[in-house]
Amino acid sequence: MTTLDELRKAIEAAIGNLTPARAQEIAKGFMEPGAAKDQVAKTAADLLEWSQHNRERIREGIRREIAEQLRGMGVATQSELDAVKKRVRHLERTAGMTASGATSRRKTAARKKPAAATKASTAARSAKPAPAD
Repeated sequence: MTTLDELRKAIEAAIGNLTPARAQEIAKGFMEPGAAKDQVAKTAADLLEWSQHNRERIREGIRREIAEQLRGMGVATQSELDAVKKRVRHLERTAGMTASGATSRRKTAARKKPAAATKASTAARSAKPAPAD
């Protein structure tokens, strides 16, 4: 196997899903002919670990780039949306509103009673006695 082929396989191992069998094959290609089995096994284990680490680094780099692009476009994150929802619920509770936007019946009924009583007392006070004949 040429050095270029070995290098290509190593790069594929770094970014692909390296299986233990494939790692063993690559390790044998890097080792001197007649290398001890435990030495080949250790090299294969190192290749597997290296491959996993590189895949995680690539994924994290992609996540960072996507998040940066979304921030640049002004797209809200899930945590920002959750904070807005929490704030809206708090404001609705403070204003006595339900999730549909209507005020709760208890508060509406409580407001109507004093208004009706006020109108009745105002009408009674403003009523003028009928002129006497």
